[in-house]
Amino acid sequence: MRSGEGEARRRFAGARVARLATVRPDGAPHLVPVTFALDGDTVWWAVDAKPKGTVALQRLRNVAHEPRVSLLVDHYDDDWSALWWVRADGTGAVAGGADAAHGLELLAARYAGDTIAPPPGPVVAVTVTRWAWWAARPSPGWPAGPGTSPT
Repeated sequence: MRSGEGEARRRFAGARVARLATVRPDGAPHLVPVTFALDGDTVWWAVDAKPKGTVALQRLRNVAHEPRVSLLVDHYDDDWSALWWVRADGTGAVAGGADAAHGLELLAARYAGDTIAPPPGPVVAVTVTRWAWWAARPSPGWPAGPGTSPT
């Protein structure tokens, strides 16, 4: 594990929301916030129960067309020396059966609302192939500047 990767993973896992970046079939970028759970090198997200016209969302069509995705978490502060971000790049796929159930269990354990009403839509597993991060200032286990680590 490269210096800083452990802290990058810890910060990623501690974030409550990530921004999911996918590519539309026409090549345009598509970016949406998602709730997620990190399990090793797999990031799980699901189509939740918030009001939507359908559970067949653009992000799912994008992953089916181009499975390479990125998820970004970050911290903003008016003190710019406290800024940081972590990005997980990987390959996404809709999970089924026991894998989907496992993803839902992880999401329910992380977000109390999911224990009352599990997400009704598909569950997606993103296999992380690269972690990237940046921090404005060093801290224990977290060097300042950029970092990357292929998994």
